[in-house]
Formats: sequence, structure tokens, C-alpha cells
Amino acid sequence: MSRFARYGWGVLAFNLLVILWGAYVRASGSGAGCGAHWPLCNGTVIPRAPAVETLIELTHRATSGLALLLVVAQLVWARRTRPRGDAARVVAHVAMGLMLTEALVGAGLVLFEMVATNASIARAYWLAAHLLNTFGLVAALALVPWYADGRPAPARAPIGAEGRLLLAALGGTLLLGMTGAVTALGDTLFPARSLAEGMAQDFSPTAHLLLRLRVLHPTFAVLMAFVLLLASGVAAKKRPAPATARLAIAVAALAVTQLVAGLVNLLLLAPIAMQLVHLLLADLLWIALVLLAAQALAVPSTDQPPVPSGG
Repeated sequence: MSRFARYGWGVLAFNLLVILWGAYVRASGSGAGCGAHWPLCNGTVIPRAPAVETLIELTHRATSGLALLLVVAQLVWARRTRPRGDAARVVAHVAMGLMLTEALVGAGLVLFEMVATNASIARAYWLAAHLLNTFGLVAALALVPWYADGRPAPARAPIGAEGRLLLAALGGTLLLGMTGAVTALGDTLFPARSLAEGMAQDFSPTAHLLLRLRVLHPTFAVLMAFVLLLASGVAAKKRPAPATARLAIAVAALAVTQLVAGLVNLLLLAPIAMQLVHLLLADLLWIALVLLAAQALAVPSTDQPPVPSGG
């Protein structure tokens, strides 16, 4: 593995930690720890005698800033060592762009006060958009070291039914993550004292819309588990390669594990620790699925005739 690839995996790992801490900021109600100020915190660079919520939010901002610098360094490294058109270089540019929009969305959450006890539907839209951008960023950060080790980019050829199934799995997983973000918000703002009370909230016509939307996530999660198992199985069969098989197994295993974790999260009434585990598994599943698609679409399908070599 090249030094650039090792650095890329390190950047991805650090960003996963930042994402988890960001989820803790939301789950702990610390999003307004710096008030409606950005990039300053309560009007200062370093507040004096900060409250616990302020320290939590300030830590998230500091680690997010460091993550930005790491991605900048990755882009500079890619531009200096990779030729134009190289897949790793291209994706490094994409990662940089998504990192900037990630910072802008985070700033918007603070400046428009879409934090703490804000229970507006607008906040749900913001969080769904935040999740969409975060997943895009994670995908780009995973693909940089993936391609940096010389793996080929997806072939410019008809992708076949299994390729379309993988793309559908990617799109469905994004939607699943967005419903999960809305569900987590509802769990944070309207905690239930028992499973029965939580289910009653979900189906009550007078309950807040965020509560009535919670049923979408577990329903969609079960559907997507079947889609992911099917997509990974078909990819492993139609695109024969050891790496494809390993990634297909990883996707299938993580899909089942995530489904079980979601059930445990539901039964335990979504404690913060379990929410973080659930999010980490979602990120790992997303990474495995993105890499499976990249690998499978770069390998000829068994249903495609071999390309004749030129003379």
C-alpha cells in the first residue's frame, strides 16, 4: 500500500470520528453550545468558563477544522503526485468540494438555529441534507485511497442488471440514512419512557410529524436489508473477483448486523451510545457498498463477451 493510500485511509477514519462526535452533539442537545454564532463561539474565539454543552460543540468545531485541513493536504498531495485524469486525483477534488459544503451546512445549522430543541420540519430537511452531503463525503474519502493503490475506475460500458441493482442499492441506502437522521431527531426531541409509549406516539394522529415519520425508517430498513443482500449476492456471482466476493460478504454481514442493531436501538429506546453504534455501522455499511460498486463495475460481468485485444 502506498503512503498516499495509507494517508487517505487515515483521513477517512478521522472523519468518521468527527461524524460520530457530531451525532453526539445532536443527541446530547449541545448544538447550541456556542449560541447562534459561527465561526466564533458565543461571540468569542475561546469562551471563558464554558459550559459542558459549549465544550462539546467547540470540540466538534475544532475537530471539523482539523478534518478540513487533512482533506486540503490530501488534495495537494494528489495534485502533486497523481497525473491529470487519475481517478484518485479526481475523487480528491470531489472530496474537497464536499468537505466545503459540509462546513457550510454545519454553519447553516448553527446560524439558522436548527439545533438544540428546535422541532421544526425545516430542521428535519436540514439534517437530511446534512446526511446526504456527509455520505457523499465519506464515499469520496473512501475512494481516494481505493484508487490510489492502482485499482481501475468503473469501465465505460453497459453496466448490466447487476450494476443497476448496485446503483439502486446505493440510492436506497442514501434514502435510508436520511430517514434515519429524521428518526434520530425525533428520538432526541421527544424521548419515550417505554416502547409502548413510543409506538403509540408513532401512530397517534395528534403527535408531532417527526414522531409520525419515525415508522418510515424501520420499515425501509427491512426492505433495504433484502435489497443489499440481493445486490451483494448478484455482484459476487456476476463479477467474479476475490475482492468483489470479500466486499459482497462485508456488505451482507453489515446489513444484517445493522438490522439487529436497529432493533436493539428500538428496544432500548435509543440511548445515545446505541445511536452512535448504529451510526457507525451505517457508515461502515455505506463504505463497503461504495467500494463494492467501484470494484464490481470495474470488473467485466460474466454475461459480457470478452473484449478482443487490439493487434
